[in-house]
Amino acid sequence: MTSPEPSVFSRIIAGEIPATFIAETDRVVAFPDVAPKAPVHILVVPKTEQYANVVELAAADPGLLAEMIEVAQTVADEQTGGDFRLVFNTGPGAGQTVFHVHAHVLGGGLEEGNLGSV
Repeated sequence: MTSPEPSVFSRIIAGEIPATFIAETDRVVAFPDVAPKAPVHILVVPKTEQYANVVELAAADPGLLAEMIEVAQTVADEQTGGDFRLVFNTGPGAGQTVFHVHAHVLGGGLEEGNLGSV
């Protein structure tokens, strides 16, 4: 489901849309979700939009996926004391609306069942 237009995440990474990066590596950025579903809701996004979802990423570049998870852990250590949920939505039926692979780091007082759609 790739689009000829850059994804909203690519536009954020390029600086076209403002966002505050709370973590960044050569290949990954992390920034707060604009519509948080938890007290802490951070998006971890690779700088490439080559992969639409986590399944494509895992098959093609498991090292980049591991780097995303490392960044998620770093963010969670800083923001939630290390306790977090890591969510990848894959496909529109699962709630994916941006087809540029990304992870949701959720934490900060989560109770079971209160996430809704992320």
